[in-house]
Amino acid sequence: MNRREFLAAAAGGLAASALGGYVAGAQDHKPLRVGMIGCGWYGKSDIFRLVQVAPVEIVSLCDVDKKMVEDCADMAASRQASKKRPRTFSDYRKMLAEKDLDMVEIATPDHWHALPMIAAAEAGCDMYLQKPISVDIDEGKAMLAAARKHARVVQVGTQRRSTPHLVEARKIIQDGSLGKIAFVEIYCYYHMRATGHPPDTQPPPNLDYEFWTGPAPMRPFNRIKHPRGWRAFMEYGNGIIGDMAIHMYDMTRWMMDLGWPISVSSNGGIYVDKKSIANISDTQSATFNHGDLQIVWTHRTWGDAPDKRYPWGATFYGDKGTLEASVMGYTFKPNRGNEIHKDVTYELEQYPEDKTEKDLEKHVAPAIRHHMQNLLENIASRGKPVADIEQGYMSTASCILANMSMALGRELRWDPQRQEVIGDEEANKLMRRPYRAPWVHPGVSRV
Repeated sequence: MNRREFLAAAAGGLAASALGGYVAGAQDHKPLRVGMIGCGWYGKSDIFRLVQVAPVEIVSLCDVDKKMVEDCADMAASRQASKKRPRTFSDYRKMLAEKDLDMVEIATPDHWHALPMIAAAEAGCDMYLQKPISVDIDEGKAMLAAARKHARVVQVGTQRRSTPHLVEARKIIQDGSLGKIAFVEIYCYYHMRATGHPPDTQPPPNLDYEFWTGPAPMRPFNRIKHPRGWRAFMEYGNGIIGDMAIHMYDMTRWMMDLGWPISVSSNGGIYVDKKSIANISDTQSATFNHGDLQIVWTHRTWGDAPDKRYPWGATFYGDKGTLEASVMGYTFKPNRGNEIHKDVTYELEQYPEDKTEKDLEKHVAPAIRHHMQNLLENIASRGKPVADIEQGYMSTASCILANMSMALGRELRWDPQRQEVIGDEEANKLMRRPYRAPWVHPGVSRV
C-alpha cells in the first residue's frame, strides 16, 4: 500500500467511524509525518485533535519561544502512539530543510502566516493553515498562487464549515426553509480586547523577539503581546474583524454558496476604552454587499450582547423564517410551525483527553476533528478540502477590505477578475503592507 492508498483507507475509516486514534486495518502502514510551526494555544488544540483521529507521527515542532516548543514536544511524546519526542526547531526554514514532512500545520501569529506557508508549499508539504490566512491581501494572493503552483492541499482553520450542528443548520438554508434570505447579521460582543497599559519591558529570555517580530514593524516588547495577546495590535493582525468576523463571514458564504462581495464598507474605531495599550478598534461595523443580499458585521468589546444566547454568531433573515447560528448551537424559527433548536455536541466520552487538556475549547474540539478528517480525505484524493485556501483567501481579503474601508472612510468596490479595488489606487496600495528588512514580501511588487 502506497502513501496515497493508505491515506484514502484511513480517511474512509474515519468517515465511517467516530472512534479516535489509529484506524482499524491501517496500523501496520507508515503514518503521515507531520510538523508544526507555532506551538501555542491553537496549534496544540489543532494538532492533538489530528492525533486523535489519524495515525500520524508528529516529527518536528518549531517555535521562537524555547519554553513553548519544548512543552509542546513533551505533550506530543505523551499523546502520540509511538511515544517519540519530536525534534524541536527555532527556525521554520531549518525544519523544512529536513525534507521529511508530509504535512505541516501553521499556527503562528497572523503576521507570520505567509512566509512559512509558501516555504512549506515549496517543500512539498500539504497543510493545515490557521485563519486568517494573511495580514494583507497581496500576501494572500501569493499564498494561493503557491498552493496551486506546487499542487498542495491546504485546509484553512475556518472550522465552522466542519462543525456538526452547523452542517445540519446549513441544510435548513439549502433546502429553502428560510425562503429568500436578503439580510444576515454577523456579530461578536465578547469583551476580548486587551485592557490596561502595562509598561514596556525586555522580552523574556526564552523568546527570540527579533524573530517573533519578523516582517512586522519593530516595537518595544510588552507582556500583553506574548503569548496570545498579540491580537490586540494591528501590527500583527487585523483586529477583531480579522480574528472573529472571518469565521462568521466565511460560515455565511459557505452556508449560502457565496463568492466575493461586490463591495465592502466599514466604520468604527476606539470609542470607549481609550486608555488601553491595544490599538485595535473596540467598535466596528462592516457591510459586505452581495447584491440583493447584505451581510452586516458588528463588534463591540463593551456593553451587553442583544441576545445573550448568541454573543458571537450569525442571524439569517428569510421571508419564511429566521435562523440563529453560533459555535454553541442553532435556533430555527419558521414563520409557521415549531421552533427547532440544537446545541453543540461534545465528545468527551469518545475522546477523554478533551476533559483535561489545558486551554482546549471543548465545544470546538469536534469541529476540529471533522476538519482534520476532511483534510486527510483530500490529501488522499488530491481534491480541495471544505475550507480550501481559495475560500480562506476570499474571506480573509474581504475582512481586510473592511479595515481598509474604515481607514479610508469610503466604500470599496472589488473586481474579482483583476483582484483589486476598482478605480481606487490609494486603496490598492493598502493591499500590501511594508515588510521589515531583511524579510521580503512574497507578493508581486506594485512599483
